[in-house]
Amino acid sequence: MSNTDAILVTGADGYLGSTLARLLLKQTSDSNLVLWVRSGDKAEFEDKIDKLKSVLNCGGEVEKRVSFATGDLTKETCFDSVDPGMVGSIVHSAAVTRFNVDAETAQSVNVVGTRRVLDFARRCRNLQKLCQVSSVYASGMKAGTVYEDIVSDGCGFANHYEHSKYAAEKTIIDGGGDLPWTIVRVATIFADDQSGVVSQFNAVHNTLKLLYYGLISVVPGNTDTPLYLITGGFAARAVASVLVQGNDQSIYHASYRREECTTLGKFVDVAFESFGSDPGFKKRRILKPLFTDLDAFNVLSEAVSTGFSDGITKQAISSVSPFARQLFIDKDVKNDKLRQLMAGEYVVPNAEDLVRRTCNHLCQTKWGRTEVGVAP
Repeated sequence: MSNTDAILVTGADGYLGSTLARLLLKQTSDSNLVLWVRSGDKAEFEDKIDKLKSVLNCGGEVEKRVSFATGDLTKETCFDSVDPGMVGSIVHSAAVTRFNVDAETAQSVNVVGTRRVLDFARRCRNLQKLCQVSSVYASGMKAGTVYEDIVSDGCGFANHYEHSKYAAEKTIIDGGGDLPWTIVRVATIFADDQSGVVSQFNAVHNTLKLLYYGLISVVPGNTDTPLYLITGGFAARAVASVLVQGNDQSIYHASYRREECTTLGKFVDVAFESFGSDPGFKKRRILKPLFTDLDAFNVLSEAVSTGFSDGITKQAISSVSPFARQLFIDKDVKNDKLRQLMAGEYVVPNAEDLVRRTCNHLCQTKWGRTEVGVAP
C-alpha cells in the first residue's frame, strides 16, 4: 500500500467501524483502508484480523486495498504501527459505548484516546479529514432543540458514557486548531437495516429481552419521549457522506428527525404486539409494563442495589438504570445539515414498522441464540 491518502478507521472491528469499512470498500474502487483494532497481544490481533477479513469478504483486489494495525488507546504508543505519511483521512469510531461504563474507563478510552487520535492527526501531513464519531447523547440531559452545533455541559449527563462523548467532542473542538475535523453524532443503532436484522445487541435490545421474559414490570419514562433509533446502514452512509463531502469544522447528526421517530409509548405498544405472535410469550401471559416516574424508579433501583431483590431482578433493574433519566427528556434533534449532505441517500423507514420487524427478528432468533428458522 503505497499511496498517501489511505483512510484510517479506528475501532474497525466494532459494529459501526466494520459496517463503514465494508461500505467504503464497496463505494470506492481505489481508496486504501488502514483498519485499526485494539488488541493486547499478537494472538488477539491475528484473531481479529481473521474475523474482519471474513466480515469484509476480503479476497483478490479487495484484500490488496486493506491493511491492519493495532494498538491501545490507553497507551501513548497506540498508533506506532501506522505510518502517518500514508494517511489522508481518519474516522475515529473506537470507543467504549456501554451506558454503564465506569468513569475511569470512559475517561481513559473515550477522552484521552481521542486526544491521542488528535495528536496523531497532526502528524499526518496529507490529512484531508478527521471524522470523530460521537453520539446524539453527547448533548446530555438537555431538553428541547439540539442543533448540529456545539453543546454545553450545563444540563448534566445521565451516565459516564454520555459525559465522555461530550468531553471527546470538546477535545476535538478546542484542540483541533486548523485541522479539517468533523463530528458525527450518531443516534442509537437499533437494527442492521430496514429488514430488522440485528447483529449487535445494545441496551435497547437487552431491555426488550427483559420485557419479553417478564423480568421487569415497570418502565421509567414519559410515553411521549421520542426515541432516536436508526439502522447501522444509515449510520455508515451518514459517516461516509461526511467523510467525503462534509464541511471542515462542522457537526452533523446521523439521526432521523423527531417527527420521523417513534415514542417510548408507541415503542412498547408495538413491541408487545410483536411479542404477542410468539407462542412462548403467549404462554407466559405477560402484561405490558407500567410507566413510572423517575422518583419511583429511583426508589426501586436503590432498594434493588441494597439487596432487596433476587439476582435476576437486580440485574434487570441495573441494566435499565444507566439510561433511565434520558427516557424523561424530550429532545428535538435537528439534522438539516446531514439531510442536505446526503440528499437522495436520506431514506427513512417507517419507525413503527422498523420496531415491529426488529422485535420479530429478536423473537425468532431468541436474541441471537438461534438462526431464523432453526429450532433452539
